Amino acid sequence: MLPKLQHRHSCENPRSKMSEYINNVSKRKEAVKQIIRLLHQGRTVEELQAEYGHIIAGASAQDIAAAEREVIAEGLPVSEVQKLCDLHVAVFQAGLEQEPAPENKPGHPLFDFRTENELIERTLEGLESQVLQFAGGEQAILPSLRENAKNLDLILNHYDKKENMIFPVLEKYGFEGPSKVMWGVDNEIRQALRQFTDLLASEQPLGITLESRFNELARKAKDMIYKEEKVLIPEAMDRFTPADWQQMADEIVGVVNQAALQEMNGFYSAAHTSEIPLKTGALTAEQIDLLLTNLPVDVTFVDENDKVRYFTQGKERIFTRTAAIIGRDVRNCHPPQSVHVVQKIVDEFKAGTRDVAEFWIPMGEAFVHIRYFALRDEAGAYKGVIEVSQNVAGIRALEGEKRLLDW
Repeated sequence: MLPKLQHRHSCENPRSKMSEYINNVSKRKEAVKQIIRLLHQGRTVEELQAEYGHIIAGASAQDIAAAEREVIAEGLPVSEVQKLCDLHVAVFQAGLEQEPAPENKPGHPLFDFRTENELIERTLEGLESQVLQFAGGEQAILPSLRENAKNLDLILNHYDKKENMIFPVLEKYGFEGPSKVMWGVDNEIRQALRQFTDLLASEQPLGITLESRFNELARKAKDMIYKEEKVLIPEAMDRFTPADWQQMADEIVGVVNQAALQEMNGFYSAAHTSEIPLKTGALTAEQIDLLLTNLPVDVTFVDENDKVRYFTQGKERIFTRTAAIIGRDVRNCHPPQSVHVVQKIVDEFKAGTRDVAEFWIPMGEAFVHIRYFALRDEAGAYKGVIEVSQNVAGIRALEGEKRLLDW
């Protein structure tokens, strides 16, 4: 059992003695939206803080998130919100600083999540001094700097956890802001990390350039930690049920919530012993699961309504999937920068003008081939799409022939 956290409610907000205007949720939300619009029209943080200080002081994480969600729905491009989301936090910092700190109980997923943020911050601080030393001419520190920089992989794991475990549950409750905005910023940080580590791994990295790349990475990563602590975590505390937290805890320790998956997919224990007739044979649900799980590829199925219905859970999955994505809109399973590509593929498949789309990308030592196939019934009606991903680095390296068993 997970340790229980005190559930947050807006009526328990400590800023209860503010003016009637500020305490009126609807009016406060409209005021926050107006401040965000003015920010995007070119007003400075300082101007808005001076003019709207009384509103800013009473704005909560929920107010800001709701306002961002509504201005996007009203037509403000997601890319614009993403570009200035750091300034959104800066404008409302006075209100966010009054947010009560989340409870930090060992054994709860939030404890792990916040501990990771602390480790990321400490790693960045430790690397900062080494980067400065290297930029100052201390070449001998380079091997140690390269070794310590490997700890930055924690950023990648942390963001994968956030995007695949927290975002889907928030979306389930109608809160899509993080998926549309925060995920895009996560990818900017991933890019900054890749640029820093690529330069660090080069034969003769230039100190002053390395310092510049690191400073950009550290600034963005620390800003994200603040946004998670002051916006994302409070929103999760407001919306997640004990069952949601338990599922996240199970996923963190690598335990797939099979009961939840079976229920969401319409499978029940009886189906495991009953054979399902297929065109070329009959298999039990257990056999089908074993067959799909042991394929040398990752498979994800999205139905005709654009909802994720199934994914294989092999030993070495290329792209992270968790039980929380079952029932999720496929557009929310991809970062904002690539949603238009996903939409184009789905639109063409539905229109019947295309049946296959494929991509290939290098990922470290892996070379990943990603293919999308339209599924149609015998009458030609669109029934969904399957995504098939495979590391083909070993296949690309094959030469000659092999006809004999050698083990």
